[in-house]
Amino acid sequence: MQLPGSKASLRTLTKSLPDPLPNADAVTDGYLQWPIGQYIADHGLEHYDASMNAMIELTQRFSSEFAVRPFVELHPDRTFGRLLELTGHPNLHVRRWCSEGTRPRLPWGKKLRDLVADPSPIWPIVEALKDDPELYVRRSVANNLNDIAKDHPKLVVKRCRQWSRKSNPARDALIAHALRTLIKDGDPDALAVVGYGPASKVTATLSASPRRIDLGDKVELTAKITSGARKTQKLLVDFAVHYVRKKGETSAKVFKWTKRELAAGETIELSKALAMKATTIRALYPGKHLVELQINGTRVAQTSFTLRTR
Repeated sequence: MQLPGSKASLRTLTKSLPDPLPNADAVTDGYLQWPIGQYIADHGLEHYDASMNAMIELTQRFSSEFAVRPFVELHPDRTFGRLLELTGHPNLHVRRWCSEGTRPRLPWGKKLRDLVADPSPIWPIVEALKDDPELYVRRSVANNLNDIAKDHPKLVVKRCRQWSRKSNPARDALIAHALRTLIKDGDPDALAVVGYGPASKVTATLSASPRRIDLGDKVELTAKITSGARKTQKLLVDFAVHYVRKKGETSAKVFKWTKRELAAGETIELSKALAMKATTIRALYPGKHLVELQINGTRVAQTSFTLRTR
């Protein structure tokens, strides 16, 4: 009988895996393999090489991004060295794993506190993968940087600025996705990296119709934006909804609206339907909801509507 966590047990589990996924979009019954990753995380730390080999195989069928996190914590130098080597692996799932498994704040995963405090071990990984031929991999790099930006915004902005100097459309998209939280927060340095400076001589109004709606209905937001500048300027238009919470306080959520080039003296009118329907990720409560129009990171106009529950 094999003891839990023995090398033989790990090798047996590895041999039992199905064929690798051919691409990022393949459909698989991968969740049936979730216990294998948990087994490696729980029992494999004493058998480093066998565990790493098992995770390399597992991530080609399902995912090892959660299983590798204890190894990142307890054997950081060895694990980052191995992952950096694997950024050149022929399988896209393995390359993505190198980035996804080292995200400091991976959703539903254990926070990697040492990397939250000091993300420097991650830089070689994202540098190696920033121009990966697969969007699936590049999106993971962007998400990793977005995680880091929550604690070290200046470091991420600096890195993205460096990358933008010799850029291409694929890398531009990665940078924009990496800076998305900072951009929604109106960070001027992040906005500058993606080409948006302060809006010049822009006036705007925002209205909501109807002003009172029932839960499940939609409210129509209408923005009117005028440029008093003497030349065309790029505008990044977002809006923030201050949702009423259970105890009566509010919490703002910024949503993308549109990107526009506004000519000198030009006026544009935009409309957006906002559905006020409860979801599994957002409960809705009755009360007055403030909405703010945000242009190039600056709040420039506001309106409100009242949500009623039946």
